[in-house]
Amino acid sequence: MSRFVLMAGGTGGHLFPAMALAQELRRRGHDIQLMTDHRVAAYGDKFPASATHIVPSATPSVSNPLKFVLAGIKIVLGIGVAWGKLGSIKPDAVVGFGGYPVFPPFVAANLRGIPGILHEQNAVMGRANRALGRMAEVIALSFAKTAKAEVFAGKNEVVGNPIRDRARGVARVPYPALDGGFVRMLVFGGSQGARVFADLVPPAIAELPAELRSRLLITQQCRPEDLDRVAEIYRQAKVNVELAAFFDDLPERMAASNLIVSRSGASTIAELTAIGRPAILVPLPGAIDADQKNNALVMEAAGGGWIAEQATLTPQSLGTRLASLLSDPAELQKAAAAAKSLGQPDAVVKLADVAERLAQKGKAS
Repeated sequence: MSRFVLMAGGTGGHLFPAMALAQELRRRGHDIQLMTDHRVAAYGDKFPASATHIVPSATPSVSNPLKFVLAGIKIVLGIGVAWGKLGSIKPDAVVGFGGYPVFPPFVAANLRGIPGILHEQNAVMGRANRALGRMAEVIALSFAKTAKAEVFAGKNEVVGNPIRDRARGVARVPYPALDGGFVRMLVFGGSQGARVFADLVPPAIAELPAELRSRLLITQQCRPEDLDRVAEIYRQAKVNVELAAFFDDLPERMAASNLIVSRSGASTIAELTAIGRPAILVPLPGAIDADQKNNALVMEAAGGGWIAEQATLTPQSLGTRLASLLSDPAELQKAAAAAKSLGQPDAVVKLADVAERLAQKGKAS
């Protein structure tokens, strides 16, 4: 048995692949502990770790000197906290999943001589991973072409982005039949929801032909404050809809859907492609490295999805796209197959193999 410390920021995008690896390593008989930030409260009770450690961290702001200095102080404090915890845990290897919450514990592991893997979920290597890259023994990539990872070419291994057991469990579910009956559509905007989908999707659906609306079965994630107004628009449009602020069975709902409207975070793309479902992808705007747009471009280039830029998206343009796709079963089935061709449902097995290899190297040294 080996002991691993997994390091991830406390949001779904970083925690879900870490959770997948924890599940696989525990199946292999290893002990898993988690280092993360305070945001883990929303997911921590579901993370398969023998212990969870909160480590102080912060994201530096280059535009505000005071915040930059304060963030630096907090990061140094976090390195000290992680140093002490790692000394007690004595892991054989650590695995970081990106984001600045990984920075303090990964630096502390490097200072203690503990070998580490950095996993990059996106098609563009994140700033924190770029800063930590020289300290890693291995950089595990989700995409063969990962922008800004070229400088670490000697350390890079393409493994894919691990998906949770729930997603792997439905990866072989066939694409739902489209034979003139009901059409199932899923709309979600990440772990916290997205106002843009509450603003755009219901009025777009309301403008569809009545015959098409009558066949729609829509499941939509909304922020709590948007639920009532979204429900009223769908009620007036006479559309069958299920609304909730969060769905803990999202992979199963993906598998049951004919078309998905979503953001294009790394974990979303990994699950969409592993399950094989077509999607209209609305990348989160404003990201410095445009990571979600680059993720979506990979799926669009393969024919498995369609990018819709939030800045130019309107209910009318979205309605036109939806009317075309929902009326063309052959196009949806073709896109589903294209999405599936990108899927890597066994990425977690590959990453676990790399982790075990590194742990053995750590023990030997």
